[in-house]
Amino acid sequence: MRTPSLFPTYFISHGGGPWPWMKREMGDAYAQLEASLADIPRQIGRTPRAILMVSAHWEMPAFTVQGSAKPPMIYDYGGFPAHTYQVHYDAPGSPELARRVQQLIATAGLPAGFDAERGFDHGTFSPMAAIYPNADVPVVQLSLKRGLDPAEHLALGRALAPLRGEDVLVVGSGLSYHNLRNFGPQARDVSRAFDDWLDASVVQAAPGERTARLIDWAAAPAARMAHPREEHLIPLMVAVGAAESEAGERIYHETDFMGGIAVSSFRFGAL
Repeated sequence: MRTPSLFPTYFISHGGGPWPWMKREMGDAYAQLEASLADIPRQIGRTPRAILMVSAHWEMPAFTVQGSAKPPMIYDYGGFPAHTYQVHYDAPGSPELARRVQQLIATAGLPAGFDAERGFDHGTFSPMAAIYPNADVPVVQLSLKRGLDPAEHLALGRALAPLRGEDVLVVGSGLSYHNLRNFGPQARDVSRAFDDWLDASVVQAAPGERTARLIDWAAAPAARMAHPREEHLIPLMVAVGAAESEAGERIYHETDFMGGIAVSSFRFGAL
């Protein structure tokens, strides 16, 4: 059972590109996802000291922490309207938290780097625009490690678990289905098959079985159709590792996203 003083952890589907700034172009395509993200502050019940965001859009040879006190923007997308390359999410960073994260990772025997210049990519600033639109909570990004080994990222989550008792919210930001060459109605069946497996694995399975299933995720139904490359799934491992013995709950689910995709987000250390 979750200790009341601890924050849960999250794996969120962060959507595509700069979607919060494209409502005129996209209508209500992101309405359900936005509502689920906007509900996170209510779920956790108090404002965190900071958020540690593990973004699918940053990979390094070692787990690397963003150390800037005022992170710039990284417009890591292409083909979007000109105005989306001028958007800003001006949350402060936290060099103090960054050093704490680096220390926890190194103490666990994992490779730990520090980047004082790195900015926010859209895996961070797009969902954060919905979660804390006033950009008034410090945010620190943490990279994935090249190779995308699920066991290593579960271990990273375990190393970060103490942050949950230090008023830091740990969020893995990816997408539960990420095959940009197979989107829309034609992806309905494969996305649903993988999404069903995800729910069975991270919500319905016992914690020990959950860990084993995630390590062997590539054997899941439609796994490589859902994730030809797994960078958008691996942040899930971090969120699970930081709450490994605790229950999971699906907090967002659509079966017709972008015309047919099944997508989900999850919370661990359920309230």
